[in-house]
Amino acid sequence: MSASGGALPASAANVARPTPPARGRLLGSQRWVFALTVAFLYTAAVLRSVLAFDDGRRLFAIALLVAWLALFLAEPALSRRWHPWFTVNVVLQAAAVGAALTLSDSSDFFAILLAVPSMQAAMRWQVRSAALLIGLFALLTGACLVAHDGVAQAVIFAAIYAGADVFLAAYALTTKRATEARLRNESLAVDLRDTNGRLADYAARAELLAGVRERQRLARDLHDSATQTLFSMTLTARSSLLLLQRSPGKVVAQLDQVDELARTALREMDALSAELPSPPAGEELPAALAHHLRERERTDGLVVTLEVEGAAEAGTVGAGLGAEGAVAGTIGADPGEQDTGAGPSPAEAAALLRIVQEALNNVVKHAGASSATVRLRLRRPCRLEIEDGGRGFDPERVDDRGLGLDGMRERAAEIGWTLAVTSSPGSGTTIVAEEPGARASVADHEPGFDATVVTQETPHEAVGREGSNEGGRRSDA
Repeated sequence: MSASGGALPASAANVARPTPPARGRLLGSQRWVFALTVAFLYTAAVLRSVLAFDDGRRLFAIALLVAWLALFLAEPALSRRWHPWFTVNVVLQAAAVGAALTLSDSSDFFAILLAVPSMQAAMRWQVRSAALLIGLFALLTGACLVAHDGVAQAVIFAAIYAGADVFLAAYALTTKRATEARLRNESLAVDLRDTNGRLADYAARAELLAGVRERQRLARDLHDSATQTLFSMTLTARSSLLLLQRSPGKVVAQLDQVDELARTALREMDALSAELPSPPAGEELPAALAHHLRERERTDGLVVTLEVEGAAEAGTVGAGLGAEGAVAGTIGADPGEQDTGAGPSPAEAAALLRIVQEALNNVVKHAGASSATVRLRLRRPCRLEIEDGGRGFDPERVDDRGLGLDGMRERAAEIGWTLAVTSSPGSGTTIVAEEPGARASVADHEPGFDATVVTQETPHEAVGREGSNEGGRRSDA
């Protein structure tokens, strides 16, 4: 499809585009019809001159007809060189015809030749200008014939020949407009073929781009999920090798963890291949984050504090974490505070979850930190912040830019958010993803950050507090 799509615009561009006819010019069969009409009228005038006049007036009439024919034939070439020549030519043709009309009382047939400049004017001038010219020709005809034929007869002849001029001028005008319409249709057809070719090319490129984006999305999903699990498996396997020499009794637990990680990796690969799981809804995002943070602590030993802003979200988070044994509490929540709008959409929630996963991957692999903090604002405008106290890095260095930052920025851009990274060697790293308007909202909100704080507890802490905290929850100051 790409080949054909790319070839169509080139072929359409090579098609000769029809050009509109020159002003006063006809094309093809219309030109021949005009030429035959002029030839018929001129031949009739010559024959009538030969039959109607004696030797003296006949020669004068023939000379006038030759002069008229010379004016008619020379008009196109001279008009191209000097545009006003057409008007001068019309005046000279009318003068020749007027002189012929005064020869005798039987010379009225010369008035038919005025139909030729009438046709030319209809093709070149506006309709009103051509109509005015035909009216002037009628006056000229009547004025030249009145001396020989009388007023009544002159008026009748003027009306008859004016009617012939109108008929032939209307025919010429209709023919010209039909020719122009045909050429416009041909031009539109060429434009349509060209547009169809470009559309086919764009469709092929869009299909190719969609494939590239899908591959990039799958690569990011693999990097954010299965790749991190395989990394954890590698670390656990290396730990098992070390324990095999020092403490063989602990190797069994490590191998069990490797087995569980392997099963997790298989589940993640199956989910990716089947386009599952579906993105979490906005209200499910805190629970999905908390579940991921518990898995991260269990596999990597990374303790992450999750802070979700808003009293409404606190109840959701607590309900989502209670079954998992998490610790949740509300700090400084305002009971009268209301949500300013709906939370993140499913697409936004999925992107934010992936950004958190990748950011924590970097904390485990590169930051050298044992703890981190994730802050999430679910009310519009929403905001996500991941902060660690690790070794940091230089964002300007080329070697430090390949830490999954491009993938996080792409995910933020796909949902219309921005992503900023603040870091320096020895000062930790802060990643902020926010939708437009979030920065001003956070500035207006400070001081006094209302949030639900979800902290990770070790299994030993959970066992020690299992009988005294009524469901595994407490409020952290």
